Amino acid sequence: MEQIKAFFDNITAVEIIDIWIAVAIILFFRIFSSGISYAIVKAFKFKESPKKIKESAFYKPLRLFFIVLGFYLAILFLKQPLNISQGVWNIVTLAFKIIVVIVFARGLAQSFRPESSLVKRVEHRIEKKQKKVDDNAFSFLLKIVRVAIYLVAAFIVLSLLGINLNGLIAGIGLGGVIVTLAAQDTAKNLFGGLVIFIDRPFIVGDWIQTGNYEGTVEDITFRTTRIRTFENSLVNVPNSVMSESSIINWSKMEKRRYRTNICLEIDTPMEKVQKFEKRVEEMLAKRETINDDFIEVKLDAITSNGLDILIYAYTDSINYESYLAECEDINCKIMKILKEENIELAYDTKSVYLKNTK
Repeated sequence: MEQIKAFFDNITAVEIIDIWIAVAIILFFRIFSSGISYAIVKAFKFKESPKKIKESAFYKPLRLFFIVLGFYLAILFLKQPLNISQGVWNIVTLAFKIIVVIVFARGLAQSFRPESSLVKRVEHRIEKKQKKVDDNAFSFLLKIVRVAIYLVAAFIVLSLLGINLNGLIAGIGLGGVIVTLAAQDTAKNLFGGLVIFIDRPFIVGDWIQTGNYEGTVEDITFRTTRIRTFENSLVNVPNSVMSESSIINWSKMEKRRYRTNICLEIDTPMEKVQKFEKRVEEMLAKRETINDDFIEVKLDAITSNGLDILIYAYTDSINYESYLAECEDINCKIMKILKEENIELAYDTKSVYLKNTK
Protein backbone atom coordinates (compact mmCIF):
# COMPACT_ATOMS: atom_id res chain seq x y z
CA MET A 1 0.00 0.00 0.00
CA GLU A 2 2.85 2.36 0.84
CA GLN A 3 4.40 1.75 -2.61
CA ILE A 4 1.12 2.53 -4.35
CA LYS A 5 0.71 5.69 -2.25
CA ALA A 6 4.25 6.74 -3.06
CA PHE A 7 3.58 6.14 -6.76
CA PHE A 8 0.55 8.44 -6.78
CA ASP A 9 2.38 11.05 -4.67
CA ASN A 10 5.17 11.19 -7.26
CA ILE A 11 2.85 11.57 -10.26
CA THR A 12 3.09 14.99 -11.85
CA ALA A 13 0.30 16.95 -13.50
CA VAL A 14 1.73 16.16 -16.92
CA GLU A 15 1.71 12.43 -16.16
CA ILE A 16 -1.91 12.66 -14.99
CA ILE A 17 -2.82 14.24 -18.32
CA ASP A 18 -0.96 11.43 -20.12
CA ILE A 19 -2.91 8.82 -18.14
CA TRP A 20 -6.21 10.53 -19.06
CA ILE A 21 -5.14 10.52 -22.72
CA ALA A 22 -4.35 6.79 -22.43
CA VAL A 23 -7.81 6.18 -20.90
CA ALA A 24 -9.33 8.20 -23.75
CA ILE A 25 -7.51 5.99 -26.27
CA ILE A 26 -8.92 2.86 -24.61
CA LEU A 27 -12.46 4.32 -24.53
CA PHE A 28 -12.17 5.47 -28.16
CA PHE A 29 -11.32 2.00 -29.42
CA ARG A 30 -13.89 0.43 -27.09
CA ILE A 31 -16.69 2.69 -28.33
CA PHE A 32 -15.80 2.68 -32.03
CA SER A 33 -14.65 -0.96 -32.28
CA SER A 34 -18.10 -2.01 -33.54
CA GLY A 35 -18.22 0.71 -36.20
CA ILE A 36 -14.68 0.10 -37.43
CA SER A 37 -15.25 -3.68 -37.56
CA TYR A 38 -18.55 -3.15 -39.39
CA ALA A 39 -16.86 -0.89 -41.97
CA ILE A 40 -14.05 -3.39 -42.62
CA VAL A 41 -16.43 -6.33 -43.08
CA LYS A 42 -18.76 -4.16 -45.19
CA ALA A 43 -15.84 -3.35 -47.52
CA PHE A 44 -15.56 -7.05 -48.39
CA LYS A 45 -19.27 -7.81 -48.24
CA PHE A 46 -20.83 -4.61 -49.55
CA LYS A 47 -23.99 -6.41 -50.73
CA GLU A 48 -24.74 -8.03 -47.38
CA SER A 49 -27.40 -6.72 -44.99
CA PRO A 50 -26.34 -5.17 -41.62
CA LYS A 51 -27.64 -8.22 -39.76
CA LYS A 52 -25.56 -10.65 -41.85
CA ILE A 53 -22.48 -8.46 -41.50
CA LYS A 54 -22.76 -8.60 -37.70
CA GLU A 55 -23.18 -12.39 -37.95
CA SER A 56 -20.00 -12.63 -40.03
CA ALA A 57 -17.22 -14.88 -38.71
CA PHE A 58 -14.74 -11.96 -38.57
CA TYR A 59 -16.99 -9.29 -37.05
CA LYS A 60 -16.65 -10.27 -33.38
CA PRO A 61 -12.91 -11.15 -33.64
CA LEU A 62 -12.28 -7.74 -35.23
CA ARG A 63 -14.15 -6.00 -32.41
CA LEU A 64 -12.03 -7.82 -29.85
CA PHE A 65 -8.87 -6.99 -31.81
CA PHE A 66 -9.59 -3.24 -31.76
CA ILE A 67 -10.37 -3.31 -28.05
CA VAL A 68 -7.05 -5.06 -27.36
CA LEU A 69 -5.34 -2.65 -29.77
CA GLY A 70 -6.70 0.26 -27.71
CA PHE A 71 -5.09 -1.11 -24.55
CA TYR A 72 -1.83 -1.79 -26.42
CA LEU A 73 -1.63 1.76 -27.84
CA ALA A 74 -2.53 3.24 -24.44
CA ILE A 75 0.35 1.37 -22.78
CA LEU A 76 2.62 2.38 -25.67
CA PHE A 77 1.65 6.03 -25.11
CA LEU A 78 2.44 5.72 -21.39
CA LYS A 79 5.74 3.89 -21.92
CA GLN A 80 7.90 7.00 -21.89
CA PRO A 81 5.93 9.21 -19.43
CA LEU A 82 5.71 6.46 -16.82
CA ASN A 83 9.16 5.12 -17.63
CA ILE A 84 7.92 1.55 -18.28
CA SER A 85 10.89 -0.81 -18.34
CA GLN A 86 11.83 -2.67 -21.52
CA GLY A 87 11.17 -6.03 -19.83
CA VAL A 88 7.58 -5.11 -19.00
CA TRP A 89 7.08 -3.67 -22.47
CA ASN A 90 8.36 -6.90 -24.07
CA ILE A 91 5.81 -8.87 -22.03
CA VAL A 92 2.99 -6.50 -23.11
CA THR A 93 4.06 -6.78 -26.78
CA LEU A 94 4.25 -10.59 -26.55
CA ALA A 95 0.79 -10.77 -24.94
CA PHE A 96 -0.60 -8.49 -27.67
CA LYS A 97 0.85 -10.67 -30.45
CA ILE A 98 -0.49 -13.87 -28.87
CA ILE A 99 -3.97 -12.38 -28.44
CA VAL A 100 -3.96 -11.18 -32.07
CA VAL A 101 -2.98 -14.68 -33.31
CA ILE A 102 -5.72 -16.34 -31.23
CA VAL A 103 -8.38 -13.79 -32.24
CA PHE A 104 -7.71 -14.08 -35.97
CA ALA A 105 -7.32 -17.87 -35.81
CA ARG A 106 -10.78 -18.05 -34.24
CA GLY A 107 -12.24 -15.74 -36.89
CA LEU A 108 -10.66 -17.75 -39.70
CA ALA A 109 -11.85 -21.05 -38.18
CA GLN A 110 -15.39 -19.70 -37.73
CA SER A 111 -15.46 -18.74 -41.41
CA PHE A 112 -15.13 -22.44 -42.23
CA ARG A 113 -18.26 -23.47 -40.34
CA PRO A 114 -21.20 -24.89 -42.38
CA GLU A 115 -23.44 -21.89 -41.60
CA SER A 116 -20.88 -19.25 -42.61
CA SER A 117 -21.44 -17.15 -45.73
CA LEU A 118 -18.08 -18.22 -47.21
CA VAL A 119 -18.99 -21.91 -47.06
CA LYS A 120 -22.48 -21.23 -48.41
CA ARG A 121 -21.01 -19.36 -51.40
CA VAL A 122 -18.66 -22.27 -52.10
CA GLU A 123 -21.57 -24.73 -51.95
CA HIS A 124 -23.61 -22.50 -54.25
CA ARG A 125 -20.81 -22.36 -56.83
CA ILE A 126 -20.37 -26.15 -56.72
CA GLU A 127 -24.10 -26.71 -57.18
CA LYS A 128 -24.11 -24.13 -59.99
CA LYS A 129 -21.72 -26.40 -61.86
CA GLN A 130 -24.36 -29.16 -61.50
CA LYS A 131 -22.30 -31.09 -58.99
CA LYS A 132 -23.99 -32.52 -55.93
CA VAL A 133 -22.40 -31.64 -52.57
CA ASP A 134 -22.11 -34.46 -50.04
CA ASP A 135 -23.03 -32.65 -46.82
CA ASN A 136 -21.37 -35.20 -44.56
CA ALA A 137 -18.06 -35.33 -46.43
CA PHE A 138 -18.08 -31.53 -46.78
CA SER A 139 -18.74 -31.09 -43.04
CA PHE A 140 -15.94 -33.55 -42.21
CA LEU A 141 -13.56 -31.61 -44.48
CA LEU A 142 -14.51 -28.32 -42.78
CA LYS A 143 -13.72 -29.87 -39.39
CA ILE A 144 -10.28 -30.89 -40.63
CA VAL A 145 -9.64 -27.35 -41.93
CA ARG A 146 -10.66 -25.82 -38.59
CA VAL A 147 -8.40 -28.19 -36.66
CA ALA A 148 -5.52 -27.36 -39.03
CA ILE A 149 -6.06 -23.60 -38.46
CA TYR A 150 -5.94 -24.02 -34.69
CA LEU A 151 -2.83 -26.22 -34.95
CA VAL A 152 -1.04 -23.58 -37.05
CA ALA A 153 -2.10 -20.90 -34.52
CA ALA A 154 -0.77 -23.06 -31.68
CA PHE A 155 2.62 -23.44 -33.42
CA ILE A 156 2.78 -19.66 -34.02
CA VAL A 157 2.05 -18.99 -30.33
CA LEU A 158 4.73 -21.49 -29.27
CA SER A 159 7.17 -19.82 -31.65
CA LEU A 160 6.36 -16.39 -30.15
CA LEU A 161 6.98 -17.82 -26.68
CA GLY A 162 10.48 -18.78 -27.82
CA ILE A 163 9.95 -22.52 -27.72
CA ASN A 164 12.22 -24.40 -30.13
CA LEU A 165 9.81 -26.02 -32.59
CA ASN A 166 12.49 -28.31 -34.01
CA GLY A 167 13.05 -29.78 -30.57
CA LEU A 168 9.31 -30.01 -30.01
CA ILE A 169 8.75 -31.81 -33.31
CA ALA A 170 11.64 -34.17 -32.52
CA GLY A 171 10.07 -34.84 -29.12
CA ILE A 172 6.75 -35.56 -30.76
CA GLY A 173 8.49 -37.98 -33.12
CA LEU A 174 10.21 -39.79 -30.23
CA GLY A 175 6.99 -39.95 -28.25
CA GLY A 176 4.93 -40.99 -31.25
CA VAL A 177 5.12 -44.68 -30.42
CA ILE A 178 3.91 -44.08 -26.86
CA VAL A 179 1.08 -41.84 -28.06
CA THR A 180 0.06 -44.38 -30.71
CA LEU A 181 -0.05 -47.21 -28.20
CA ALA A 182 -2.02 -45.09 -25.74
CA ALA A 183 -4.49 -43.90 -28.36
CA GLN A 184 -5.06 -47.01 -30.47
CA ASP A 185 -8.82 -46.84 -30.03
CA THR A 186 -8.88 -43.13 -30.93
CA ALA A 187 -6.82 -43.81 -34.06
CA LYS A 188 -9.15 -46.68 -35.02
CA ASN A 189 -12.16 -44.42 -34.61
CA LEU A 190 -10.55 -41.68 -36.73
CA PHE A 191 -9.78 -44.13 -39.53
CA GLY A 192 -13.23 -45.66 -39.10
CA GLY A 193 -14.79 -42.22 -39.56
CA LEU A 194 -12.68 -41.68 -42.67
CA VAL A 195 -13.86 -45.04 -44.08
CA ILE A 196 -17.49 -44.06 -43.42
CA PHE A 197 -17.06 -40.78 -45.32
CA ILE A 198 -15.32 -42.52 -48.24
CA ASP A 199 -17.67 -45.52 -48.57
CA ARG A 200 -20.78 -43.57 -47.51
CA PRO A 201 -22.85 -46.55 -46.26
CA PHE A 202 -25.12 -43.96 -44.62
CA ILE A 203 -25.45 -40.20 -44.17
CA VAL A 204 -26.95 -37.94 -41.53
CA GLY A 205 -30.72 -38.43 -41.46
CA ASP A 206 -30.67 -42.08 -42.63
CA TRP A 207 -32.54 -44.80 -40.75
CA ILE A 208 -29.99 -47.53 -40.06
CA GLN A 209 -29.70 -50.74 -38.08
CA THR A 210 -26.42 -52.17 -36.83
CA GLY A 211 -25.78 -54.67 -34.06
CA ASN A 212 -28.12 -53.90 -31.16
CA TYR A 213 -28.94 -50.38 -32.33
CA GLU A 214 -31.54 -49.02 -34.72
CA GLY A 215 -32.51 -45.44 -35.35
CA THR A 216 -31.77 -42.21 -37.22
CA VAL A 217 -28.22 -40.93 -37.71
CA GLU A 218 -27.94 -37.48 -36.09
CA ASP A 219 -24.23 -36.75 -36.53
CA ILE A 220 -20.94 -38.27 -37.64
CA THR A 221 -17.95 -36.93 -35.70
CA PHE A 222 -14.26 -37.77 -35.76
CA ARG A 223 -14.72 -40.43 -33.10
CA THR A 224 -18.34 -41.59 -33.00
CA THR A 225 -21.59 -41.88 -34.94
CA ARG A 226 -24.60 -40.58 -33.03
CA ILE A 227 -27.82 -42.56 -33.49
CA ARG A 228 -31.20 -41.42 -32.18
CA THR A 229 -33.09 -44.64 -31.40
CA PHE A 230 -36.85 -45.02 -31.71
CA GLU A 231 -37.03 -44.94 -27.89
CA ASN A 232 -35.65 -41.36 -28.28
CA SER A 233 -32.35 -42.23 -26.59
CA LEU A 234 -29.03 -41.08 -28.09
CA VAL A 235 -26.37 -43.73 -28.71
CA ASN A 236 -22.74 -42.86 -29.52
CA VAL A 237 -21.30 -45.79 -31.45
CA PRO A 238 -17.51 -45.74 -32.05
CA ASN A 239 -16.63 -45.33 -35.73
CA SER A 240 -14.32 -48.34 -35.53
CA VAL A 241 -17.34 -50.47 -34.62
CA MET A 242 -19.47 -48.91 -37.37
CA SER A 243 -16.80 -49.47 -40.04
CA GLU A 244 -16.46 -53.15 -39.10
CA SER A 245 -20.17 -53.93 -38.63
CA SER A 246 -22.83 -55.00 -41.09
CA ILE A 247 -25.15 -52.03 -41.52
CA ILE A 248 -28.72 -52.15 -42.79
CA ASN A 249 -29.67 -48.81 -44.31
CA TRP A 250 -33.44 -48.83 -44.36
CA SER A 251 -33.52 -45.37 -45.95
CA LYS A 252 -32.05 -46.81 -49.15
CA MET A 253 -35.05 -49.05 -49.75
CA GLU A 254 -36.59 -48.64 -53.17
CA LYS A 255 -39.72 -50.58 -52.19
CA ARG A 256 -41.26 -52.43 -49.22
CA ARG A 257 -42.58 -55.95 -49.10
CA TYR A 258 -46.17 -56.76 -48.28
CA ARG A 259 -46.60 -60.37 -47.22
CA THR A 260 -49.42 -62.18 -45.47
CA ASN A 261 -50.88 -65.70 -45.18
CA ILE A 262 -54.62 -66.29 -45.07
CA CYS A 263 -55.92 -69.68 -43.96
CA LEU A 264 -59.26 -70.68 -45.56
CA GLU A 265 -61.50 -73.48 -44.32
CA ILE A 266 -60.39 -76.89 -45.58
CA ASP A 267 -63.72 -77.59 -47.27
CA THR A 268 -63.68 -74.34 -49.31
CA PRO A 269 -64.46 -75.23 -52.98
CA MET A 270 -61.48 -74.80 -55.32
CA GLU A 271 -63.57 -72.64 -57.62
CA LYS A 272 -64.02 -70.13 -54.79
CA VAL A 273 -60.31 -70.35 -53.90
CA GLN A 274 -59.25 -69.61 -57.46
CA LYS A 275 -61.77 -66.78 -57.81
CA PHE A 276 -60.56 -65.29 -54.53
CA GLU A 277 -56.93 -65.46 -55.72
CA LYS A 278 -57.81 -63.80 -59.01
CA ARG A 279 -59.78 -60.98 -57.37
CA VAL A 280 -57.01 -60.25 -54.86
CA GLU A 281 -54.39 -60.23 -57.64
CA GLU A 282 -56.49 -57.83 -59.73
CA MET A 283 -57.07 -55.60 -56.71
CA LEU A 284 -53.31 -55.37 -56.08
CA ALA A 285 -52.49 -54.78 -59.75
CA LYS A 286 -54.90 -51.82 -59.88
CA ARG A 287 -53.19 -50.04 -56.98
CA GLU A 288 -50.77 -47.31 -58.07
CA THR A 289 -48.51 -47.90 -55.08
CA ILE A 290 -48.05 -51.64 -55.81
CA ASN A 291 -45.21 -52.76 -58.06
CA ASP A 292 -46.76 -54.71 -60.95
CA ASP A 293 -43.56 -56.66 -61.64
CA PHE A 294 -44.05 -59.03 -58.74
CA ILE A 295 -47.48 -59.97 -57.40
CA GLU A 296 -48.07 -63.48 -56.11
CA VAL A 297 -51.37 -64.85 -54.78
CA LYS A 298 -51.07 -68.64 -54.55
CA LEU A 299 -52.30 -71.65 -52.60
CA ASP A 300 -49.16 -72.02 -50.57
CA ALA A 301 -49.89 -75.03 -48.36
CA ILE A 302 -52.58 -77.49 -47.25
CA THR A 303 -52.51 -77.96 -43.51
CA SER A 304 -54.63 -79.72 -40.94
CA ASN A 305 -56.29 -76.39 -40.19
CA GLY A 306 -57.14 -75.35 -43.76
CA LEU A 307 -55.85 -73.91 -47.05
CA ASP A 308 -52.99 -71.40 -46.73
CA ILE A 309 -53.10 -68.59 -49.32
CA LEU A 310 -49.87 -66.63 -49.69
CA ILE A 311 -50.27 -62.98 -50.76
CA TYR A 312 -46.95 -61.41 -51.73
CA ALA A 313 -46.27 -58.00 -53.33
CA TYR A 314 -44.06 -54.90 -53.18
CA THR A 315 -45.26 -51.38 -52.45
CA ASP A 316 -43.64 -48.05 -53.29
CA SER A 317 -44.70 -46.67 -49.91
CA ILE A 318 -41.25 -46.54 -48.31
CA ASN A 319 -42.09 -44.26 -45.40
CA TYR A 320 -43.07 -46.45 -42.43
CA GLU A 321 -46.23 -44.51 -41.64
CA SER A 322 -47.47 -44.60 -45.23
CA TYR A 323 -46.47 -48.29 -45.44
CA LEU A 324 -48.67 -49.13 -42.44
CA ALA A 325 -51.56 -47.20 -43.98
CA GLU A 326 -51.04 -49.12 -47.26
CA CYS A 327 -51.06 -52.49 -45.45
CA GLU A 328 -54.22 -51.55 -43.58
CA ASP A 329 -56.05 -50.57 -46.78
CA ILE A 330 -54.99 -53.80 -48.55
CA ASN A 331 -56.09 -55.91 -45.59
CA CYS A 332 -59.49 -54.19 -45.49
CA LYS A 333 -60.02 -54.86 -49.20
CA ILE A 334 -59.01 -58.54 -48.78
CA MET A 335 -61.55 -58.90 -45.95
CA LYS A 336 -64.18 -57.30 -48.19
CA ILE A 337 -63.46 -59.82 -50.98
CA LEU A 338 -63.74 -62.70 -48.49
CA LYS A 339 -67.11 -61.42 -47.35
CA GLU A 340 -68.39 -60.90 -50.92
CA GLU A 341 -67.31 -64.41 -51.94
CA ASN A 342 -68.78 -65.87 -48.75
CA ILE A 343 -65.48 -67.51 -47.81
CA GLU A 344 -64.79 -68.30 -44.16
CA LEU A 345 -61.39 -68.17 -42.51
CA ALA A 346 -60.14 -71.30 -40.79
CA TYR A 347 -59.32 -71.37 -37.11
CA ASP A 348 -56.81 -73.45 -35.26
CA THR A 349 -58.85 -76.40 -33.98
CA LYS A 350 -58.05 -79.51 -32.02
CA SER A 351 -60.12 -82.57 -31.38
CA VAL A 352 -60.06 -83.92 -27.84
CA TYR A 353 -61.21 -87.49 -27.22
CA LEU A 354 -62.23 -88.55 -23.71
CA LYS A 355 -61.81 -92.18 -22.92
CA ASN A 356 -64.40 -93.74 -20.61
CA THR A 357 -62.49 -96.04 -18.27
CA LYS A 358 -65.62 -97.47 -16.60
